[in-house]
Amino acid sequence: MIVGVLVELSNKNIDKIFEYLVPHNLEDKIKVGVRVIVPFGKMTLEGFVLEINSVKSTEKELREIISIVDLDVVLNEELLELGKVIQNKTLATLISCYQVMLPKALKAKCGSKINIKFDTIYKLNNYDINLEKLTTGQKAIIELVKNKEKVSKKELVEISLSSLKTLVKNNILLEEKIEHYRVLYKNEKYDKKELSSDQRMVVNEVINNSRNIYLLHGVTGSGKTEVYMEIIEHYLSLGKTSIVLVPEISLTPQMVSRFQQRFGEMIAAIHSALSDGEKYDEWRRICRGEARIVIGARSAIFAPLKNIGVIIIDEEHSDSYKQSDPNPRYSAKDVAIIRSEYHNCPVIFGSATPSLEVMARACKGVYKLLSLPNRVNGKKLPLVKIVDMNEEMKKTQGYFSNILIESIRHCLEKKEQVILLLNRRGYSSFVSCKNCGYTFKCPNCDITLTFHKSSNTLRCHYCGYGEKVYKACPSCSENSLSNLGVGTQKIEEELYSLFPTSRVLRMDYDTTSKKGMHEKMIQAFKNLEYDILLGTQMVAKGLDFSNVTLVGVINADTSLNIPDFRSSENTFSLLSQVAGRSGRSIKEGFVIIQTFNPEHYAIELTKTHDYLSFYKKEMVIRKQLKYPPFYYLCNIRISGKDDNFVLAEALKIKRSLERNLNETIILGPSAASIYRINNIIRYNIILKYKKTNNIFEILEKIINHYKTNNKIKIDVDFNPSQML
Repeated sequence: MIVGVLVELSNKNIDKIFEYLVPHNLEDKIKVGVRVIVPFGKMTLEGFVLEINSVKSTEKELREIISIVDLDVVLNEELLELGKVIQNKTLATLISCYQVMLPKALKAKCGSKINIKFDTIYKLNNYDINLEKLTTGQKAIIELVKNKEKVSKKELVEISLSSLKTLVKNNILLEEKIEHYRVLYKNEKYDKKELSSDQRMVVNEVINNSRNIYLLHGVTGSGKTEVYMEIIEHYLSLGKTSIVLVPEISLTPQMVSRFQQRFGEMIAAIHSALSDGEKYDEWRRICRGEARIVIGARSAIFAPLKNIGVIIIDEEHSDSYKQSDPNPRYSAKDVAIIRSEYHNCPVIFGSATPSLEVMARACKGVYKLLSLPNRVNGKKLPLVKIVDMNEEMKKTQGYFSNILIESIRHCLEKKEQVILLLNRRGYSSFVSCKNCGYTFKCPNCDITLTFHKSSNTLRCHYCGYGEKVYKACPSCSENSLSNLGVGTQKIEEELYSLFPTSRVLRMDYDTTSKKGMHEKMIQAFKNLEYDILLGTQMVAKGLDFSNVTLVGVINADTSLNIPDFRSSENTFSLLSQVAGRSGRSIKEGFVIIQTFNPEHYAIELTKTHDYLSFYKKEMVIRKQLKYPPFYYLCNIRISGKDDNFVLAEALKIKRSLERNLNETIILGPSAASIYRINNIIRYNIILKYKKTNNIFEILEKIINHYKTNNKIKIDVDFNPSQML
């Protein structure tokens, strides 16, 4: 028997199937989709079996596989085909497309084995026991096992370890190993909510027309999650499974909690906050059919479910559904559509602020548009106040406007809660010398260092470089260093100065990096242990706190000033989403947005929660500038350590593209917005096109041309979420 194996190394030079002989003793265990150990040159590698043949295709002497890693298939037929589709769409290596689908324990990589956990339990054997001959400890153990049928080792050891060993040795107790999952779900009480007429209409539309792609445009607080659960319950009754994607780790615990209350142990969670062992356990539960609903971030789209009934992508506007780095640079939304075609099931994109591309398809009838225009409790959307900080800065010395200070104070007096958004972590954006103008920059990247006061360090948020803060300027030796810009740490400090008795919870990357911190913080705030939740964009989406009546945005211009064609869209979406955290229960909500650009339409239209007007205005601009959804985009990044060499090769690539691509706008090469990261120089070439034609073929040739050149790297990103 001959098998075709794809080895674990992600390299364009060996991105192909290699043939191996199968020893006779392993022939009955070989299946397509299992992992094997093979000799490869002087190395021993893991790989996936992709083909089983009876005749070899080469005259070369074939080597034998060494062993089989799995008894069960790791990649089923659907996932194997899906990997090939992703490879064609992203021009990545095939092995990287398979690796991204799997938890670490199943990736083809020697030495990454993660153990399965077991609990040892004991039960009484059918044995005629003479209690008179037993010791006191043995009698106590027998009595406990009789009463509970199965007892854990921990309980019995507390009575007597020696007695336990004797009973097992004499075959009076039987020892049994039961697999122990690291993530546990409980069946909790769930009060099923009565659906509104709008919600019921959406549910009926989906379950009565099972093959379609939907955009569910529902305002914040309109009950989209309840609609999702009702649809999923319908497909469960038909014996089908479901996938639910959420964009942020911070949303996962709350979503999992709500689904757990309704569906209990039928759910499984897949996201980056889980340990490798937890991900492995969840994957196996899914494969075994024990979990029928998978909830998680981007990678959960690859869950090995069978007979999928519906795929739901909540907050679909989020750019976290696109993998920007490393390869494969796939879109979970695209993968969802591919999987829906395989399973003949609906896809639901849900959002209060849909991405322009998805809304455009809905308006054209490519997707079916469904609406939830009202909040479920009949409450109006919160009142929004725009504060012009150009005027306000003349009246106040800090980062809080007078109206925001008074509103927070009023809210605290009423024992209500506040959410504050500042989408920049750290204490200050950069440290500069007032005397000579020296600014601390990362030695590896073309970017300033961010000051973190809690650790008294300057840190690069791209490569991780850090250094201690100087007392004097290293350039002029004067004690003239000042902190410029503002981060969440500085705002937290100012909050305690303004409201010394308030309880402030800061939620950003620095405070949530430890395992389980997202969930602990969200639960603590929900339990009213804190008065003010201050955070980056992770506090803006999906969170539901009934006691929050005030939302404040410290600086609405942070995302507006990013050099990206989506900056207006991202700003409107972020402000609308965070505004939606206010007044979600019976209490009235109020939102204060501080900005230096009060007349910008992305900020102005937030005041009236007017998504459709924003959509129409932004579409006019996109059409004029030939951006999505009117044109496709492709970013070709040329990078390396030698500036002159990288630029010269980038110019050659542009000339090649001009010769071979028709009806394509070619921009660049130009230095990337962040020109240098980790001492790697980066240039971009941007392609704008309406028809794909031969673009994949031409770019594949360019990638292959440079695959043996270690002085330069070519990365291709179709429909990039950002182009920094």
